Order: sequence, then C-alpha cells, then structure tokens
Amino acid sequence: MSNVRAIRNEEDYQAAMARLGEIFQAGNGAPEATERDILFGLVEDYENRRHPIEYPSVAGAIEFYIEQGRFTRRDLIPIIGGRAKVSELLSGKRDITMSMARALHKHLGIPAHILLREPGASFPDAPPDLEFTRFPLKSMAKRGWIPDVQDLKDSAEELIVGLMERAGGREFAAAPLYRKNDSRRVNAKTDDYALRAWCWQVLAQARDRRPPAKGQAGGLDSQLLRQVAKFSVLENGPAQAGEFLAQRGVGLEYVSHLPKTHLDGAALRLPDGRPVIGLTLRYDRIDNFWFTLLHELAHVVLHLGDSSDEVGFVDDLSLRGVESSGSDAKEQEADRLAQDSLIPPEIWDDGAILENPGPMPVLEMAWEAQVHPAIIAGRVRHESGNYRLLSQFVGTGAVRRQAEAHRLGFGKGG
Repeated sequence: MSNVRAIRNEEDYQAAMARLGEIFQAGNGAPEATERDILFGLVEDYENRRHPIEYPSVAGAIEFYIEQGRFTRRDLIPIIGGRAKVSELLSGKRDITMSMARALHKHLGIPAHILLREPGASFPDAPPDLEFTRFPLKSMAKRGWIPDVQDLKDSAEELIVGLMERAGGREFAAAPLYRKNDSRRVNAKTDDYALRAWCWQVLAQARDRRPPAKGQAGGLDSQLLRQVAKFSVLENGPAQAGEFLAQRGVGLEYVSHLPKTHLDGAALRLPDGRPVIGLTLRYDRIDNFWFTLLHELAHVVLHLGDSSDEVGFVDDLSLRGVESSGSDAKEQEADRLAQDSLIPPEIWDDGAILENPGPMPVLEMAWEAQVHPAIIAGRVRHESGNYRLLSQFVGTGAVRRQAEAHRLGFGKGG
C-alpha cells in the first residue's frame, strides 16, 4: 500500500501499470489485492481524463441503430415531428431538442447519455405543473427574453429552463413566485403561464444588473417610501428613485407586460432574499407610476421581510377598490402606506380638495406635500371616480420617455 499514490502524469501512469502487472494475480484478502483495486480506480480515472469518451453525434448514433435494425427512418417520423425534420436531424442541419430526445428515449429506447452526449446523463425531471409549450413563446422571443430560434415549440423546454436558470435556478423558479389564493389582486382572465414568464424576466434582469448594494428587506422601514415619493418632483425622478433603492438593496426593473397578464407591477424576491420591484408601465402616467412603485415598495417593507414566508406579490391595480377583487389585508395595507407616503394624511385631510378640485388647489397641495402635481390629481380622480378631471396634470406618456431618456433598461424587457 505504501506504493499507492495519485497519478498526475504519464510517468506516474506507467509506474502504476507496472505495479498492476506485479500484483494482478493477488488473491482476495491479500494486502496486494486492496492495493490492486485502488490502482485500478486511479488508472481508470487518469485514462478518462487523458482520453475522455468521445460520443458520436446524435445523428450518427441514430443511424447506427437504424443499421442495426432497431428501427427505421419511417419509425422516426411521428416521434420527431415530420419527414422534413427527420431528414434535417440525420443530416446534421437540425440540432436535437430536449423534447425530441425525450421522445426517442421513451419510444425507441435510445439511452439518455447517448442522446445528451454526457456520461451517466439522465433526463431532468420537468416541473409537474408546467407544460412548456403553453408559454407565450413568440411574444417572449420578440421581446428578447428567450432566443428566437427555429420552431420555438420544439425547443420550448430548453428555452424556458434557460429563463428559469437566469431567474435564479430551475428549482427556485419552479416554486410559486406569488401567492396562489383567492385574495391575489390578479385579473381572473390572467394567463398564469404569461405571468410566470414575466416574473422570471424581472428576476433575470435584476440578477444580470447586480446592483452595488445588497440589502435585506427587513432593514427597510416605512420612511423609505416618503423619501422615494419626493423624487417625483424631479425631471429624472424614476432614475433617481431607482438609484436610491439600489443603494439600499432593492432592485427596480421595467418589463413590459405580456398579453393576458393585466399587470401593473410586482414585488418579488431573488434566491438570496434581495427584493426586486418590477413595473410594466401598462398605464404610462406619472400618477400611476408613483402609486404603483410605492405600492410594491410597501409590500417590500411590510410583507417581504427576512422572517416572512411570502415570496412575492403581483398586482393589477385597476382592481383596487373593487369589492369583487378579493384584495386581502396585505393589499389594503400596501394601498394605505403608499397613499399616505405620497400625500401625508394631515395634508390631504386639511385640503378639502375634493370639494374644489381645480388646478390651483392641486398645485398648492403638491407644493405642500413635495410631490408631483400628477399625484394629487391622480388621487382626486380615483376618489371621486371622475377620470375626466385634471387630465392635464397626470402626465400621460411621460414616464416611458423618462425611462428611455435615462436608460433605465426598459427596452430590454419591452
């Protein structure tokens, strides 16, 4: 046993082979037998590192099975998805997809390690509640969230898993990103697959961006919202707010909503616990932007602390105040904190602005509250239910222009 040592080079390898020749016939139980078994393992490991197994191409492997009479080209047509695809796959013009590999393994018995070209490989388990082809692949590819490849549906598993990995890893992303109960502030017509994809893109962008600070949601308090609200008066307020939050460990991402998501924003958490706010700018108005931002920030402060088991909130704020929306106590808490941070209650209550909702009272209250006049106008419109009032103040189309002018990353998600 004293002669056993790691095999690091060709000289070590030759010495080990010579020693194996001397003790190869050692009987079981002899000291040399143990030495022989250890040397076998070391030699095999060195040979695999020096001469790794070269797998044939998938096309070559399939042709081999055909030559052996295991199956015919005709047998491949229903499995691969058509005569043209079979021809392209066998000619090397088309790469095999995970769905093709799974089908060939299931129906023709080709081993996974040959199809995946990796020793000991097996097919990863697909999340039981996901059907990859149900994601809005074309819309996602158009926005650049996934590669725009030939036959998106054939490559759906690889593409969606790739986005999941970018969002924080397959296991993390497969877990619910938001509460699944009747009290979600989500439109009943929402496509859950589109909503998942949007959440993953928000998280993926946040991970790609890597803000300079890594804070914890538990270290934030409600005063933060009031500080953020005051950025609304600045021409580059959204950019300033994003930098301010990043320095406190909160990510802010702009990602356009997908069809059938009916979404304004979300408060989510990355695998490391760092909170991320995602905004869609679905209603591109200054008043809507600041209320949505502060509503999601309220969720971060109140509900996504270190001790919380909440992993995220998604919000269709057009359902705010609608009794049938079923918004629960946490949504109402976030509404109140956002509202009071934008316009302190003592200012709103003393202003009697609902009785006289004219331009001058709006400007006076905005100056006193140190916020943009659109915020005052937006609340008047919401509480009165009259959305024709004060439309000159709400800043339609202004936020997206600011986002693009200050390079806030909206184009990547949009």
